[in-house]
Amino acid sequence: MDIIKTLAQELNIKTSQADAAVKLIDEGNTIPFIARYRKEATGSLNDEVLRQLFERLNYLRSLEDKKQQVMASIEEQGKLTEELKAQIEAAQTLVVVDDLYRPYRPKRRTRAAIAKEKGLEPLANIIKLQSTSKPLEEEAQAYLNPEKEVCTVEDALNGASDIIAEAISDEADYRIRIREMTTKKGMVTSAAKNPDAESVYEMYYEFSESVSKIAGHRVLALNRGEAEKILTVKIEAPQEDIIRYLEKQVIVKENPHTVPFLKAVIADSYQRLIAPAIEREIRSSLTEAAEDGAIRVFGKNLEQLLMQPPIVGQVVLGWDPAFRTGCKICVADPTGKVLDTTVIYPTAPQNKVAESKAVIKELIYKYNVTLISLGNGTASRESEIIIVDLLKELDRPVQYVIVNEAGASVYSASKLATEEFPNFDVGQRSAASMARRLQDPLAELVKIDPKSIGVGQYQHDMNQKKLTEALSGVVEDCVNKVGVDLNTASASLLEYISGVSKAVAKNIVAYREENGRFESRSQLLKVAKLGPKAYEQCAGFTRIINGKNPLDTTAVHPESYDAAKKLLSSLGYEPADITSGNLKGIAKKITDYKKLAADLEIGEITLRDIVKELEKPARDPREDMPKPILRSDVLEMKDLTEGMILKGTVRNVIDFGVFVDIGVHQDGLVHISQICDRFIKHPLEAVHVGDIVDVKVMSVDIAKKRIQLTMKGV
Repeated sequence: MDIIKTLAQELNIKTSQADAAVKLIDEGNTIPFIARYRKEATGSLNDEVLRQLFERLNYLRSLEDKKQQVMASIEEQGKLTEELKAQIEAAQTLVVVDDLYRPYRPKRRTRAAIAKEKGLEPLANIIKLQSTSKPLEEEAQAYLNPEKEVCTVEDALNGASDIIAEAISDEADYRIRIREMTTKKGMVTSAAKNPDAESVYEMYYEFSESVSKIAGHRVLALNRGEAEKILTVKIEAPQEDIIRYLEKQVIVKENPHTVPFLKAVIADSYQRLIAPAIEREIRSSLTEAAEDGAIRVFGKNLEQLLMQPPIVGQVVLGWDPAFRTGCKICVADPTGKVLDTTVIYPTAPQNKVAESKAVIKELIYKYNVTLISLGNGTASRESEIIIVDLLKELDRPVQYVIVNEAGASVYSASKLATEEFPNFDVGQRSAASMARRLQDPLAELVKIDPKSIGVGQYQHDMNQKKLTEALSGVVEDCVNKVGVDLNTASASLLEYISGVSKAVAKNIVAYREENGRFESRSQLLKVAKLGPKAYEQCAGFTRIINGKNPLDTTAVHPESYDAAKKLLSSLGYEPADITSGNLKGIAKKITDYKKLAADLEIGEITLRDIVKELEKPARDPREDMPKPILRSDVLEMKDLTEGMILKGTVRNVIDFGVFVDIGVHQDGLVHISQICDRFIKHPLEAVHVGDIVDVKVMSVDIAKKRIQLTMKGV
């Protein structure tokens, strides 16, 4: 297989792009580095395409390795024909390679193997040839051998049947065709083990859907229902069609002695050997496809969540609500530094509302708090009512935001949180997280396992290794798109920078603590375990504000500094003009990018990137994302009426719709059919996590805590 050509075809890119990307990956370059600083080589492939390429490259290389192993094994047995070798080399998937290898794979002691040990293979061969003129009972007489437990004609014929059944089962062409037929015409069915029991799987108690059309989220739901022993799930294959196909392939002569026998053998081979294996393979394939789809959605949701714009320049009061143990409060300055913490008891059972309000007012006036970040967990509704009353009593504008506290408890009890806040209890750490995840969502959320952030679907049911790798890639891409301030970034944030490991991230922080602030990117080369290659990978994604070199504040890579300085000089500017904001509009001064790029000895794409960066140094890409909704009044579920139009924030996107936070502590569901007037296959075609949307209330079920919303005609 020509892997480069295959990658180019699958990803719809040029072979030269695929070849360049593979070479760069093999040289040890990271995806973010290749996407940002090797555009000339790859033709500007973005990080999403590069990650797909990387994943497929690994699969195709594994496939090639498997082919070599299989051919070597068959060669050892002296059975590798040119035809078989060509079939294996042409195989496009691991499943097909396994099908071709099946007849030659060392087997455990099967019924067919035992029959062969009893000397019944010649009898099986006679029957397969379908040329005998004698009844099979007569043919079998010659193979009776009491010493080998072949005492009767029935014993001999049963053994021959087992040998032929296994041979039919091992035929690769048959299995490939049967898999195709089952995929095209088969049905996924499920039934309840106890039809009278109530459960969340009631829609699957009598369920049937085509294998070829079943949606991924239903596959995952069925798997979970089966794992919880509530459902029985199976695939109903087009058995009659399959049996007819096998009979046509196997029975080549109208021999009255062999036809009835072979029909019975075919039925046995299919039902006992082929069908269970094909069902396992198809269910595994459906699950893998469903997981891949769910991981893609999870990754997209996570990206949108991490790329939410930071709320800058505000002192934030983080409020972690609770009942019995009290609400934990933390005040953080605009940089995220904790200024104060306390505990108040405005909720049941203490109900110290007046006392709690007095404490909060004192903190607001003392630290000039302008925003309250309220977690959406237990006692959030009660806390919100108190906050709204409190805001009305103030003589200054203060607003509040309800933040999703998913993962806060995981973080606050972690080793990382203990190291960050050694003198805080878990509640205080959680309150600090409430404040900081509003001030800088990316910097705070990278401290939490992505699976715990709450924007996925069935994340605990899927391949955890694959999920972790995919989500880590998303976090890595987001962190590198934004860049990090070398003098303020935590080790948790730094470890996601291209080329920086966990150990190196800690070493960067340690170097900063020992030597003071970084004054230039080149100082990174003095950090323990950060060599030239790692420096090449990470330097462009780091930022140094007010350092020695103004270019260190930008995303211009050090390898392009000389070119950037020459560019500035040719346009009549100095590096100092970068930070003073004097370079806006310099793109208009360049009339011929191609010629200028040649003069500067860099690529045209690189030149355009440098110009873009110099015009807006250290521009935060999150600025383009929708800002969170700031609130000053409370809305309850009982206040909702049919037809009411509200503004909300998309909290989660799943296969069948989106959940929207409309400020009532119960997210409403917009079904995929209610998102827009045009047909869409997936909600992600229209909306993303963090989007601010207008919705209309369709129905409210207070007892079941369900809100149905629509975005149509709003």
